[in-house]
Amino acid sequence: MSNAVGKKGPVRALGAMSGTSLDGVDAAVVVTDGHEILGFGESEYRAYSGDERAALRAALGQWPGGADVDAAEAVVMQAHQALLSGFRDVALVGFHGQTLAHEPRGRGTFQIGNGDALAQALGLPVVWDFRSSDVEMGGEGAPLAPFYHHACARWMGATAPVAFLNMGGVGNLTWVDPRIARPEAEGALLAFDTGPANAPVNDLVFARRGLEYDKDGALAMQGTVETGALELFLDDPFFSRIPPKSLDRNAFPEMMSLVGELADADAAATLMGMAAASVLRGMEHCPEPPERVLVTGGGRMNPVLMEMLSVALDCPVQPVEAVGLDGDMLEAQAFAYLAVRVARGLPTSCPSTTGVKICVGGGQVSTP
Repeated sequence: MSNAVGKKGPVRALGAMSGTSLDGVDAAVVVTDGHEILGFGESEYRAYSGDERAALRAALGQWPGGADVDAAEAVVMQAHQALLSGFRDVALVGFHGQTLAHEPRGRGTFQIGNGDALAQALGLPVVWDFRSSDVEMGGEGAPLAPFYHHACARWMGATAPVAFLNMGGVGNLTWVDPRIARPEAEGALLAFDTGPANAPVNDLVFARRGLEYDKDGALAMQGTVETGALELFLDDPFFSRIPPKSLDRNAFPEMMSLVGELADADAAATLMGMAAASVLRGMEHCPEPPERVLVTGGGRMNPVLMEMLSVALDCPVQPVEAVGLDGDMLEAQAFAYLAVRVARGLPTSCPSTTGVKICVGGGQVSTP
């Protein structure tokens, strides 16, 4: 571990995120002491090729030893090494890897990617395997960005509760009370996965039209939500569970059968309606109504989803850019921030974010 990381002052940390939407790898620099955000550095994105996405998609749902895991891990390692090696003057790296399977009350959680190998390749300390310790201590292992969301709320000068809504492959919500200084303190945070977000629509348009995603919601915009399918979807027991709670990417396999007989546009609109309705149900759990909902992830670029959320929720719904944050890079920044916390022995999750029994600082640290 470098001396800079071990001290109390600010460091430039690099975080990387490859999410459940399987579009590519985000990487971003944050200047932080593990408590406050003190600045933002450069960021970059590397898209996965069609062949790389196919290798990752083939391995989804598999556990260690699965037939397609090694090929998928090779894709993840090559992409991360190529992208991260272009950054300079960083003290350490937060490496999330790629989630293939997530079953916190069953087989655990599984992210591919080898932090030891990446540390050797980059010549930098790498913090990785962020979720396992939380799951081993009885937590959901997700979501992990809430501690960073808390720092963001304080960085933007919020004086009342706000909510961060990440609409990536899976949706997750963080309710933040920025008046409480420490994220692990009682009442500071509540976080949980809300339900599906972009992943089902991505899968639908890929299966039916060979497209990677519904660009600008163009297909869903032409369709109508099938309310019967939406009501059946909301009968899922997940929505009646008290948070914290988390999901796997493919946690709602019945979604595709519910829209299976619908025309493409109606199916896409209905899947978007399911994502928005999931958020509405999730908002019922907030300790008090947030002043506004700040949306991050690819979903904020979908005008159909944003309109549905604006109509459904009783507060302003805005992309995080409205407060000066980068919605494309927030997750990558989160793992830079969390890496510094892990390196300095600070917690990265707590009972109100993952349901873990005690505050936990997840993550292994590998040095070159």
